[in-house]
Amino acid sequence: MESFINFILVINFFEIKSYDNVLKLIIFDLIMSIEQLSLLQKITEQLSELIYLNGIIATELIKITENSAAIRRGEDFLNKSNCISEHNQLNKQIIEILKLYSNKPEKIESVEKHVLKHGD
Repeated sequence: MESFINFILVINFFEIKSYDNVLKLIIFDLIMSIEQLSLLQKITEQLSELIYLNGIIATELIKITENSAAIRRGEDFLNKSNCISEHNQLNKQIIEILKLYSNKPEKIESVEKHVLKHGD
């Protein structure tokens, strides 16, 4: 709706100045492009935040799974299985995905420190 109002304002402005319709359409396209870029930037930021949140959830679920296995079967079972090393590899992959899609490295550093600390 806002772009339509902008279009009407542009048309009215240029009618007063007696510009031709081609120029009006070019201006309208520019206005639409700017609005689309702004929307695309907002969507990109939101997706980055969702990937970040999903990364945190994924790493914490891995730890919850380990804790549940330890409670159910004992620490010895967990230590003898490949689970811990496989989970560490999964955590590293998750962190790499976060690094790839994040626009805020400081947030990823804190997650990385926290997740790697779990393994200690």
